[in-house]
Amino acid sequence: MLSLDQLAIGQRAIIDALEATGPLLQRLLEMGLLEGEPVEVVAVAPLGDPIEIRLRDYRLSLRRAEAAGVRVRID
Repeated sequence: MLSLDQLAIGQRAIIDALEATGPLLQRLLEMGLLEGEPVEVVAVAPLGDPIEIRLRDYRLSLRRAEAAGVRVRID
């Protein structure tokens, strides 16, 4: 199974699971990263961190370490 940080720019996927724990899990949930939500990688910073994703009607920037805890399946 892929993680969100492994997707290429323009690639779409569906969130399958959140593997984070504690405060990071709570933060991801509060930002709207829920199982079953579609996401799309919009941009990656020049040095590769952070990545920008489209989630619902907004864009969200995540560190690669945070995105690695989000398991996705290709749409």
